[in-house]
Amino acid sequence: MLPTSLASLHSNIAPSPSVSPFPTISFYPSYSSYSSCLSLPQSSFHSHGLRSYSVFGDTHLKVNLNAKGLKVNCSISEPLKVMISGAPASGKGTQCKLIVQKFGLVHISTGDLLRAEVSAGTEIGNKAKEFMKAGSLVPDEIVTAMVTARLSREDAKEKGWLLDGYPRSFTQAESLEKVQIRPDIYIVLDVPDEILIDRCVGRRLDSVTGKIYHVKNFPPETEEIKARLVTRPDDTEEKVKSRLEIYKQNSQAISSTYSNIMNKIDGNRPKEVVFKEIDLLLSQVQQDKVNKTKLEKVYTKNHSGQASVSQDKWRGIPTRLNNIPHSREIRKYFYDDVLLATKRSVNDGKTRLKVEINIPELNPEMDVYRIGTLMELARVLALSFADDGKRVKVCVQGSMGEGALAGMPLQLAGTRKILEFMDWGDYGAMGTFINIGSIGSKEVDEQDDMFILVAPQNAVGNCIIDDLKGMTDAAGQRPVILINPRLKDLPGSSGIMQTMGRDKRLEYAASFQICYFFRLLYYAGTQYPIMGALRMS
Repeated sequence: MLPTSLASLHSNIAPSPSVSPFPTISFYPSYSSYSSCLSLPQSSFHSHGLRSYSVFGDTHLKVNLNAKGLKVNCSISEPLKVMISGAPASGKGTQCKLIVQKFGLVHISTGDLLRAEVSAGTEIGNKAKEFMKAGSLVPDEIVTAMVTARLSREDAKEKGWLLDGYPRSFTQAESLEKVQIRPDIYIVLDVPDEILIDRCVGRRLDSVTGKIYHVKNFPPETEEIKARLVTRPDDTEEKVKSRLEIYKQNSQAISSTYSNIMNKIDGNRPKEVVFKEIDLLLSQVQQDKVNKTKLEKVYTKNHSGQASVSQDKWRGIPTRLNNIPHSREIRKYFYDDVLLATKRSVNDGKTRLKVEINIPELNPEMDVYRIGTLMELARVLALSFADDGKRVKVCVQGSMGEGALAGMPLQLAGTRKILEFMDWGDYGAMGTFINIGSIGSKEVDEQDDMFILVAPQNAVGNCIIDDLKGMTDAAGQRPVILINPRLKDLPGSSGIMQTMGRDKRLEYAASFQICYFFRLLYYAGTQYPIMGALRMS
């Protein structure tokens, strides 16, 4: 008889031809689809202690679920698409010109669109003109229609686009989302209020040439030009403060929509320095789009339902898992498997992830637990993300408690030193793109892009979850990846469970999404022989 979970799975899934020659139960979910493969041979066999039995014969099982999500994530396989936002006088116009010069994007400003549509006398322009004559704001649906029409032109499709200062409100962002207009990156120029006010109040307009000057930062070249400069009506301190307040309210309202792809940049620096950072970001996004497209081609099925090249060559899970230590080939299989699953999740915009893998070398409940294998897995992940330009902090928990209570889980003793003495390559990754730290909010630095936490776990009488939560709160929307966490409550020194806030701790621990899961199956109450495996990637 099948176990209940497998029986219910089998009753709801229609089989199709197998692509796997190996006896495993394995799952391959993503956030857009969920497929499972259960492929066991007709007869049982032994291979170094690994046994498997036929369940359904050779079958390939597939389930598709509708993806659900509220946040916008980076799109793929298309030209670069950028949104930029900034308060009045933040330098947005200057950066837009530099971006267009470097990347050749089509620059789209709603103000320019409105003027062009009105001047051309189009249907949308005439509607907008009526509101403008009445001194009213042009409704969001009209502006969105103009933006959509402009983005549908061939030049924007071929070259990519730079949407300047739009959307300005949550309603506008929602309107764009409804018509599936999504950026690859959302850039926000961040400048202190006092600097913005000074820039606006000191700004002067040349009434003849239309050129903008500043009385201190960019004075006119001649006395003749100086004599004809005028102050724009909306550049008084009172009006500037009012505009800033409106901008802040609107920007906060739309930040949740684009939080996964938002990058704040310090705009209170020379324009060349600001653009250098923007240039690096956009170049990285371009490379990520290429990499993600490659991953999609390798790890998804085409519309006809035929297996991809990678599935055709899939060799199944290694059989000799009872050989300790594992061979280099087996370790590499799992390192690569975990890496690809983790990268896909990060590229999908997931920020709270966990990897759970209990092959014998990494299962602390067995008689063999090789911490070096776990460190090697952390190194593979960190170096790969560093190759993509990410600044990664690899963390292990430090001593918890004080005095007689000081200590850490025995399995983690010395791991910080192991990480520090490992070979991190010849290209200076360590100290530049990779740093070693401890678990806690104080370890989160502004320059860190993501965090890999090695085996965070509670010790008897001490709970790591408070430090862990402080760290994820400080990290904000930056990815935090837990490798083999053990976050169940343990008894205190008195033998009583730590009940204070226990529900909240367990709820927090469950908030991390599994991006990779591998578990061996045994007979109940035993750890031998291995009967099969569950794999979710």
